[in-house]
Amino acid sequence: MLNKLTTETRNPASMDIDTKSIKEILQTINQEDHKVPAAIAEEIPQIEKAVHFVIQSFNQGGRLIYIGAGTSGRLGILDASECPPTFGVSHEMVQGLIAGGMKAITDAVEGAEDSDHLGGDDLKAISLTKHDTVVGIAASGRTPYVAGGLEYANHIGANTVSISNNRKSKIGTLAKVAIEVVTGPEVVTGSTRLKAGTAQKLVLNMITTTAMIGIGKVYQNLMVDVQPSNQKLIERSKRIIMEATNVDYDTADEHFEKAHHNVKAAIVMILLNCTYDQAVQKLADSKGFIRYTK
Repeated sequence: MLNKLTTETRNPASMDIDTKSIKEILQTINQEDHKVPAAIAEEIPQIEKAVHFVIQSFNQGGRLIYIGAGTSGRLGILDASECPPTFGVSHEMVQGLIAGGMKAITDAVEGAEDSDHLGGDDLKAISLTKHDTVVGIAASGRTPYVAGGLEYANHIGANTVSISNNRKSKIGTLAKVAIEVVTGPEVVTGSTRLKAGTAQKLVLNMITTTAMIGIGKVYQNLMVDVQPSNQKLIERSKRIIMEATNVDYDTADEHFEKAHHNVKAAIVMILLNCTYDQAVQKLADSKGFIRYTK
């Protein structure tokens, strides 16, 4: 029942929010938002397990698939869409599915989230395999579309993770790893795009960033697999080379060109004083980790 979910109860701190000044409303929202990181901290052990699943999938040639409805679905798509430019991975490696399809990113699709079989159908459509990890996202923890997707993923043998904002959620009982970040009542009752959505976004950031670090997409704290697809990213790529190797701009620019705009290869060329072809081979030998090239 909805009235038993903490995300649906009324927040005592905002009962008279419609009488407050703009500044007071902003302060109330901000004070509630401060509770989110602490709630996430309690779930780090579960988030760690989820990251192990994702790294396992990536190392087996599998994918990370987010599945959700409404705000949760949109957040999954957002996180997935940021991975290719940031970490140089394919668009297939991290994907987001939303109840109602891509139209639902901007427009609600009536009834789509209430269908448990649609979640499984959408996973079938992308040929889900046992090597993939499926992360079901639902603030309530009970969305049929997400539950159905997790049930199908379990049937296939894929890794399954749930992210919800209520304890003892239905999707938590279906997933092999249940992340339940209890953010409490929203400032506007039931508006889970607020604290619940913020918590989900932070957790998704943690999962993909840590998993990408775990497969060698980061050196030191530099995004060395960045795709230099525009002028801003070309300049960022050169600065990354400079930071990683302590060379000047001209040297970074020279090796960036010699490496055919492959930032990682350029760094290895400088660090190990080798050719582009040798750098590519060294990276292959170290499974993409600059730190372990020799």
